[in-house]
Amino acid sequence: MEVKIGVQHAPREIVLESGQSAEEVEQAVADALAGKSTLLSLVDDHGRKVLVPADRLAYVELGEPTVRKVGFSAL
Repeated sequence: MEVKIGVQHAPREIVLESGQSAEEVEQAVADALAGKSTLLSLVDDHGRKVLVPADRLAYVELGEPTVRKVGFSAL
């Protein structure tokens, strides 16, 4: 699933492909905004961890889960 994170005072958003479910990402964002954790921590498809300070979050956009297609076909 594609996740876009807007950070305050940063000119570009952070975009990552995450293997986490929408519910897991939503819970992590809710915990960060509620003050249960000081960092929003997400893991991308390559195993890299993305950490964003919770007080700097502007927005988080969750994309549709994508299913990888195999093979060749006409669009």
